[in-house]
Amino acid sequence: MPCCSQEGLISNDVQSDIPQLTNAELVQLRIRVIALENLMITLLAGVSDRQIDLAREMAAYISPRPGFTHHPLTVHAAVQMIDLVDRAGHFRDVSPSSAPSTSSPGAAPDKRNS
Repeated sequence: MPCCSQEGLISNDVQSDIPQLTNAELVQLRIRVIALENLMITLLAGVSDRQIDLAREMAAYISPRPGFTHHPLTVHAAVQMIDLVDRAGHFRDVSPSSAPSTSSPGAAPDKRNS
């Protein structure tokens, strides 16, 4: 048995006492997950290459290994982790000179070089 197995942590009696989530609660969870994903992308965009490598190593670590049961949620989680790292890479490649202008839309143009 793996050292950190979560199977059997919640008895069937306790599981039946847990109320089903309402549609509104599910929507709020989705919104929070989207927000957290975007925050993770933002944070990953600013980390070192070593930290990016560590994130990829963790995704590989939770992926099923030969001889172990492939759990679909764990497999999907590993894929999502790699996707977040890859999406953050898009923002890591943006240099300050190629970043969009931060001037306000109604601001007067800069005439120093005219």
